[in-house]
Amino acid sequence: MTCFRLFFLTSSFLAYALSAQAESEEIFADSIRGSFDEAIVKAARMDWRPVMSPQRVVSISPEEISLRQPQTAADLLGLSGNVYIQKSQQGGGSPMIRGFAAHRLLYAVDGVRMNTAIFRAGNLQNVISLDPFTLELTEVRLGPGSVLYGSDAIGGVMAFKTLTPMISDSLWRVKGKSAVRYSGANNERTAHFDINVAKGNWSWLGSVTHFDYGDLKQGSHGPAEYLKPWLVHTDAQGVDHVLPNPEPRKQSPSGYDQWNVMQKLRFRPNQRMDLQYGFHYSRTSPYARYDRHTRLRKGRPRYAEWDYGPQIWHKHQLDFEYVTLNPLFDVIRAKAAYQYFEESRIDRTIDKPLRSTQIERVKAASLNVDFSKNLRNSAVYYGLECVNNDVRSEGYTTHIQTQASAPAPSRYPKSDWTSLSAYAQFVQRLHQNWDWELGLRYNHDNLKTDFRNYGMAVPFPEQQSRLNRTLSGGLGTTYRPNKDSRLSLYYSRAFRGPNVDDMGKLFDAIEGSVMMPNPGLHPEYAHHFELGWEHRPASWLRYSLNLFYTYLEDAMVRRPYRWNGQDSIVYKGELHEVLALQNAAWARVAGAQFHAEAKLPCGFSLSTNLNLQDGSEQMDDGSKSPLRHAAPFFGTAALSYRRNAFYASFYTDFQARRSADDIALDERGKTEIYALDADGRPYAPGWMTLNVKAAYSLPYGGTLHLGLENLTNLRYRTYSSGISAAGRNFVIGLTWRF
Repeated sequence: MTCFRLFFLTSSFLAYALSAQAESEEIFADSIRGSFDEAIVKAARMDWRPVMSPQRVVSISPEEISLRQPQTAADLLGLSGNVYIQKSQQGGGSPMIRGFAAHRLLYAVDGVRMNTAIFRAGNLQNVISLDPFTLELTEVRLGPGSVLYGSDAIGGVMAFKTLTPMISDSLWRVKGKSAVRYSGANNERTAHFDINVAKGNWSWLGSVTHFDYGDLKQGSHGPAEYLKPWLVHTDAQGVDHVLPNPEPRKQSPSGYDQWNVMQKLRFRPNQRMDLQYGFHYSRTSPYARYDRHTRLRKGRPRYAEWDYGPQIWHKHQLDFEYVTLNPLFDVIRAKAAYQYFEESRIDRTIDKPLRSTQIERVKAASLNVDFSKNLRNSAVYYGLECVNNDVRSEGYTTHIQTQASAPAPSRYPKSDWTSLSAYAQFVQRLHQNWDWELGLRYNHDNLKTDFRNYGMAVPFPEQQSRLNRTLSGGLGTTYRPNKDSRLSLYYSRAFRGPNVDDMGKLFDAIEGSVMMPNPGLHPEYAHHFELGWEHRPASWLRYSLNLFYTYLEDAMVRRPYRWNGQDSIVYKGELHEVLALQNAAWARVAGAQFHAEAKLPCGFSLSTNLNLQDGSEQMDDGSKSPLRHAAPFFGTAALSYRRNAFYASFYTDFQARRSADDIALDERGKTEIYALDADGRPYAPGWMTLNVKAAYSLPYGGTLHLGLENLTNLRYRTYSSGISAAGRNFVIGLTWRF
């Protein structure tokens, strides 16, 4: 109901503002462009100009996506050279940005947050629900974005803009594309089709994609620990057998398939008003969490089954945009959205007959209303947001031989999370070469939990409620001593409020311990400082350097806890130590990011991205541990060539070694995902791949895509990943545009 009240108030405000508009019938192009003539970023909630912003933003263009042919949206983010991707299974991809990951990063699709109240601290794979074929633009804001997006935007914001239906004149217009692709390392077979039909003020766009991935094959030489010499087979009588794997390089089970559908309808009655309705649907098949299938206990595989059920996401979104001229705003954008998320976990210990299943469903409704007003030498952006998440969770066990089912504790309590917020951002050009900005955001969040669906596993109170009020903001400036140089300085206070996963989750954290809910949690805050320098010494050369430092206070960390005065409870028939998330630690990360690009003669160009970061966090006893999500030194370098219809790139991706002493303390027990050094300690080897991609434009709108990845057939894993990357991989694709 709160979102509906906000909608009513906004409608009243809009009616007042429109009644005050000037009678002039001009098309206010200057109002749209603003007072500044720089390029406009389009994937964020409001159009803005990155040259005025003290924060660094990187874009991934459709042309780059077309050349590199990423299999998933997670792989697409890795193309930026600034986002590190961790994978626990092939059906995944968890981004790391500047030392932060999972629920400390924010995803936005067409300006609407994708994060839900059950986003967790562990690795997330929600980004694979997006279809790379339908992305018009992808932008990554490096560093906090709490002013525009609120909670979770501590390490960065990944903003995705999907295809926009075109607008035609009075004639019929039809355009679209079809694409097919095959990859050898996982026997990928992908097919895509989209079409856009427009006439006059109306336009419709439809898209469908099917991805089919087999088991992923890793390289021929590298750490032997990455090989999988066994398979678990369960016969018809429900008896588990451990069998030799005839192909140890094949990571089985890891294959899955996925469907993506998108529909959009657009109505533009005049050049001031624009209405769009969008529908997105994504569904994966069940897929194995591969790293759990490599875990051993007493010399045998620990699990006979450990799978994620179908990951389902669908979204309805209605967008309204109006351009006018009045004292309150030049442009208003309203976005009303409803999203549905479903995910599940299915596991069974080897030689045990009971299969455990937990299913989570989240219904997320949101309303965003954003305004912008351009003044003589400044601009004001402000808006309101209302978000509601309804969380439902269930658990049950199934006897694999008798198929008898019984209720079991759910992963989460029945929960309702509501967030109301308002923000304002002021940007001013003090001088021709000097800009500054100030932004503030106020959040009012309320979380209600009902533990009755936990059953009798532990003695919970029936209901709990938690209210948090937070204030975040940012202050920065940019200075351009000349037309070819730019210096920026920025400070931000970002936050992440406790969600259902933090305050309500019950699960076995480690052997002998159990995680319990902590209703006393409050938000964690990040103080971020950044210094940036960009220079173009010649028309063909450009480089930039960003130095950053982030300090996270009141970090939510796992610590010993007392439940009803006791430090241990009986859970599943055994005595367990009680743990809970608490605001009991700090974390910090410092780093540097360097980018350079050079245009060379004869159609050649060079580019590179280098990322260096170092992080640490406080432990129980006050000691320090390396920060888990601060990736080792990594980067990319590419030599590209373009001439007429031909475009090719020879590039390398690389990561430095991370020694056993630099592995986070809570990672050192995960021997199944790391290589082992001479002392038998887990570490992450360094690696470098050589790759080549090419695209050739054919007659009648066709494009042929060819690629050879990991030319040396190296066996490697990205840091903290539980599945190896592809070995030598041949990619061929064909796209036809009409």
